[in-house]
Parts: sequence; structure tokens; C-alpha cells
Amino acid sequence: MSELFLAEQLIAIDTSTATGVERATDLIAGWLSARGVGIREVRLGNRRCLLAAVGTGPTRVLFNGHIDVVPGSPSQFIPVQRDGRLYGRGAYDMKGALAAMAIAVAECATHPLRNVELELMIVPDEETSGPGPNCTELLVADGLRADFVICGEPTDLHVGVQAKGIVMVCAHVSGVSVHGSTPWLGQNAVLRAMDFYSQVASLPCFAESSELFSQPSVNLGRIAGGDALNCVPESCQVWIDIRTLPGQDRGEILAQLRAIDPGVEIELLLDRPAAVVSHTDPMVQRLLHAGRVAAPHAQPVGRHGSSDAIPFLAVGVPAVEFGPVGAGHHGADEYVDIASLSAYRAALVEFVRELNGDAEEVIWPQI
Repeated sequence: MSELFLAEQLIAIDTSTATGVERATDLIAGWLSARGVGIREVRLGNRRCLLAAVGTGPTRVLFNGHIDVVPGSPSQFIPVQRDGRLYGRGAYDMKGALAAMAIAVAECATHPLRNVELELMIVPDEETSGPGPNCTELLVADGLRADFVICGEPTDLHVGVQAKGIVMVCAHVSGVSVHGSTPWLGQNAVLRAMDFYSQVASLPCFAESSELFSQPSVNLGRIAGGDALNCVPESCQVWIDIRTLPGQDRGEILAQLRAIDPGVEIELLLDRPAAVVSHTDPMVQRLLHAGRVAAPHAQPVGRHGSSDAIPFLAVGVPAVEFGPVGAGHHGADEYVDIASLSAYRAALVEFVRELNGDAEEVIWPQI
């Protein structure tokens, strides 16, 4: 199965590093070029993006994929097949989907696309949580547009029509340092930070819900404080990841955080709105129809994670998340269901062919 082979090749490269991203980008560029798919490279500073296009029709469809992953142990970059699953860092998020997308584009290149222009966009920095725009945001700001965008994020063959927004902050907490033998003479910044975070989840914003989500979420991603064991810590930093609901006022969430302890400085690191596209959008309905041939259970869903759909939605381009079956992304046991890779690739091809007006009846294994 070519999807499996290409996914394994990508998983074997540690793309949590800049060097690994370059190697994997070379791999996918060479693979597509060898199959006659035209590729355009875009450099954004020291970041490199690929745009691979087939077809010349008036309807433009964009597949969006990222090649980077979060860091993992060396063993996670050794792809392993077990019980119908492919394990490894990025298998589910989203090297399996990226491999299937590339093969779908190459397959579509073998059929004349008169009514559709299909483009695969591969970016190196979707997982970046630092300040500043990523490559997708920069390319959209530079004028990149489409009639419909499919981001290959994990969805278990459902169509993600909503995704939570992001408010990432660093709380800078101060204290008073004294000798560790007399802590009562100072103020422990780490303890003050712990008290601050213990109140975050009880803020009014976390009692809200929406159509597809029961509540927002919050995660303490990192904490750092103190210099020596025999000193009361003078400072502490707490990095907090909040995932917001569609329609929530992110400014109000920041105000609620700052009200917990006015002496704590709240630094905003990342602010992205929630993603929302109507499940009645004609393109969404076409994609659901194509996906249900392989996965009859497919339905519009809400996704807890963010994606590169957001910058497209911000300029009025319908964008959804749609990916294969799996579990454990960003975890030690991340995997993608091997059979779903073929079903996913076939659903993408069927979607494009239906838009092109020449869909073929294909019998797929059901997932």
C-alpha cells in the first residue's frame, strides 16, 4: 500500500527539528516530482513551503498539510506496524494524512481535471505555539485563496466543521527571595503560581458551553521557577494553554485571568479564534458524501485542537478538518489505522472527481 509506505518514510524522519523538516520536505517534493506533479517552493525567511498543483479548472480546492511534529523520544521515529495500526510520532497528526493527500493529488494528476484546480499545500510549522504568524497565515495574508480547504488533521473520517480557538499565555509570578531555612520571611513565587493556577479552571468562562462542545479546556503546559534548593524562589513562570469555544470573548478571558491576582503579569503568546463553517455548506456536504462511502458513520463534528483552517476562514474561505482514523496524537502511543489511510485517500479522490463531474464508482473497504 503506497500510503503506508510513504507514511512510514515520513515518520522515520524527526521533523520536530529544522533539519528533519528540510529532509522530509525534500522527500515529499521528490516523490511528487517523480510522478509528474508540478511543485512550487515558497521561502518565508528560513521556512520552506511546498505548493503542488494539478488541473486547470475554475473551482480551486486546497489540501493543507503540515510536515512538522511535536518532539518525541527516538523510538517514536521508528515506524511500527502492529494489529492493523501504524505507530510512530506524527502517524495520526498528520504524516499518515499527508502521505494519503500526496497520493490523492498524484492520482488526480492522471485524470484530466477540467473543472477543478487541486493544490496540495505543505507547511513546516503548524505545530508551532510561539508568537508570530506561521506559514499558512503568512501565505493567506499574501493572497493565497481557494474555494474550499481541507486540512488533514485527525478526525477519524468525520468532517470537522468547528474547532476550538486558542489563548496561550505565560503568567509571570514574582516573590521575595530569602534563605530556605526561614521561608516565612519571604514569599515563594512557585507557591503563589500554584495558587494562581488552581483558580483558573473555576473562572466563569470555563462554565460556558456551545453547540458541539461541553466546555472550554485548560492545560498547564510548563512551569519554571527557583534557582537553588536552599532559596525561596523569587520568580516563577507558568505557561497556560486555553482552548476557547466558538463565540467566546477572548479579551474577557484574559481579563478574568488578570483578575485572579492583579500582581501576576499575563503575557499573551498566541491568540486564535475558533473555527466555524456551516455543515450545510455545499462543499461540506460533498465531502461528507464522499467520506460516507468508506465511513458511513461520518458526520460534522467539533474538534478540540486548532488548525490552519482558521486563517482561511478569517478571509471568507470555507475550510474544514478531515483526516484518517487513529488516536494518541502528541502522546507516546500515537497511531493511525492502516486501512483508513486507503479509505481516506479514496474519499479525497472521489470528492475531487465529483467536483470535476467525472466521479467513478469505487468499491472501498468500510471503516
